[in-house]
Amino acid sequence: MGHELVCWKCGASLAALTLPLRRLEECPRCRAQLHVCRMCLEYDTTVATRCREPTAEEVRNKEGANFCDFFKPRPGAYTAPNTAEAERARAELDKLFGKG
Repeated sequence: MGHELVCWKCGASLAALTLPLRRLEECPRCRAQLHVCRMCLEYDTTVATRCREPTAEEVRNKEGANFCDFFKPRPGAYTAPNTAEAERARAELDKLFGKG
């Protein structure tokens, strides 16, 4: 397996956990719930419901434990906040709107 399972919220390794993840499984480091949309292979921010599984019932809270039967843990689910990218975008907007 190329990518290991990591917490979607803090990036901690979840290698010690037994699969399949239980519904109320938590990250050993930050205690974030893990059976959540943000941790799933089907999670996709480019889709209206943020889920690629067409028959899945919509889950409103993407960061709370759910009962979805289509849940499959996604390796590498953690994305570090990209502050450099945000700064660049802000600078571009300031240029566009004549600030600075």
